[in-house]
Amino acid sequence: MSFHAAAQDVRVEDNHILKASIPNVDGEMIEAELDLNSCIGNNDGSFQWEGQGFADSGENFSFGLEGDDGVPILRGELRNIEGESIPCDINIAERISNQNGQLVFE
Repeated sequence: MSFHAAAQDVRVEDNHILKASIPNVDGEMIEAELDLNSCIGNNDGSFQWEGQGFADSGENFSFGLEGDDGVPILRGELRNIEGESIPCDINIAERISNQNGQLVFE
């Protein structure tokens, strides 16, 4: 299950630390965090799942819950191999889930 459906106070701090209050199996809200740098990289100016360290090669990051469904979108500018900053975005809900009150990359 995508983490954001029952989450509260979803945010990204320091450009790469995803934080949220999410329920565990007993319904208790748990403050959880996940370093997105450990599961998202930069592939020639685009976010890439199963990479690492995207925040080290980008700038102007922003995060928001977008649309009617509150989809968690991370936006930024990542440098390509020529050093140009390329605007890009990634839907964090695609691969991050809530597993008993922990944010987990799948």
